Amino acid sequence: MAALLRLQRPAVRAVGLKRPLAAFSSTAPPLWGGKGGTYGSTEGTVGSANLPWNDLGFDYIATNGHVRHTWKDGKWDDGVFVREPYINVHILANVFHYGQALFEGLKAYHTKDGDVSVFVNQKCRKRMSHGTARMHIPQPSERMWMDALEEVVRQNVAFVPPYSSGGALYMRPFIFGSGPKLGLGPSSEYTFIVFCNPTGSYYGSGGMQALDCLVNDQYDRAAPLGAGDCKAAGNYAADLESMMATKKQGYPISLYLDAREKRYVEEFNTSNFVAITKDGKYLTPHAPRSVLYSTTNSVLRQIARDMGMTVEQRPIDFEAEVDNFAEVGAVGTAVVVTPIKSFTRGDKKWQMGEPKVLKELHDRVRAIQKGEMEDKHGWMHQVKLFDDHTSKLLSVYPPL
Repeated sequence: MAALLRLQRPAVRAVGLKRPLAAFSSTAPPLWGGKGGTYGSTEGTVGSANLPWNDLGFDYIATNGHVRHTWKDGKWDDGVFVREPYINVHILANVFHYGQALFEGLKAYHTKDGDVSVFVNQKCRKRMSHGTARMHIPQPSERMWMDALEEVVRQNVAFVPPYSSGGALYMRPFIFGSGPKLGLGPSSEYTFIVFCNPTGSYYGSGGMQALDCLVNDQYDRAAPLGAGDCKAAGNYAADLESMMATKKQGYPISLYLDAREKRYVEEFNTSNFVAITKDGKYLTPHAPRSVLYSTTNSVLRQIARDMGMTVEQRPIDFEAEVDNFAEVGAVGTAVVVTPIKSFTRGDKKWQMGEPKVLKELHDRVRAIQKGEMEDKHGWMHQVKLFDDHTSKLLSVYPPL
């Protein structure tokens, strides 16, 4: 029998997918208590897990489970819903040795009208599809992607933070080579998982927290023709030493410049770069092979156009242009916009202005996410939670 690396304690209990919708009523408490045991009632209503919704950060909290699919023998299986957050993986799994792994991040919101909707899920799916092609990983179909996302929301609806809290249900789809592979090459098996975690509002008080930034001259984030445009797990592992070195110098964030000339802006440690120029333009880098396509940046660009702003996506010569930056922000899923207070490079320091335009952009995104502003561009996908006839939770994965 092949040797297995056992990454779980209890056995996984899972049930295969059936395409016809089946009624599901979630009344049992979660099996995994996370921080301090079970969380009380998990009836099929938003927020019924009774967490301290107004005090959540961005930390792990156990939920009711996740969706898992396996690709083997040239096809994806029908999928399972699994409660335990552990996986049995072979010791020669490709992901451990050759790093075939991609992930996504998006959020589901309880809106003002009482719906639960997922934000920009199609943008995330397209970004993952780009990564799977680059990493030679079989692509999950659109149907599989949507079924998995919706199922995770339904089964964990009790963990969706209520509208009044300003929080969200963070969703993490990821895919990795799970089959044994001794020599370099694509895996023989892949696993696709979608799990969720309730998170709080970063700017609950309405005030944006600006950060001092170090211009990073000691590390490169990505090669000019490398894989920096993919949301690959290895890109984040490679940033860890740089991130820790930056923090030891007293800076919470650093900015990478291009690897060839150390001249052109690429991105922050884990976020895209956006500047509002002194003449009112929205400016962001164009480096399609080394800068990650940010779903948040793409949304902000469109909102800026809606506001009548000129949007420029082009190479940005940092030192030649920094004096023309009125505002700068690091943009991404977790916080939408984090303003930059200053840049330091050697003995040079540049102060940025108050994030007035960036705050307006941030507030418009949040208003769309919360259902307080019209979603003109179709970024919100409403998840139908209940069967119209039985009033029970819908499910394409039968109950355990």
